[in-house]
Amino acid sequence: MAKALIGYLNSDLRTPAHLTAENTALRMRVRELEELVVNLKQENDALVQARAAELLDSSMQEMQPA
Repeated sequence: MAKALIGYLNSDLRTPAHLTAENTALRMRVRELEELVVNLKQENDALVQARAAELLDSSMQEMQPA
C-alpha cells in the first residue's frame, strides 16, 4: 500500500494521465526545493562562521592595551 502511495506503480491504468503528469511535476518541484534548502543551509553556515570570526576579531582588538 505504501509503495502505491509514493508512486511505485507508475503504470496503473486507473490513474488518469493528467494526475500522473502533475505527480511528476510535483516530485520535481520537491527535489528543487530540497536542493534549495541544502544550499541555504550551506550559505547560512558560511555566514555564521564569518560572523563568528568577526566577533572574535573585534573582541581580540578590544582586549589589546591602549
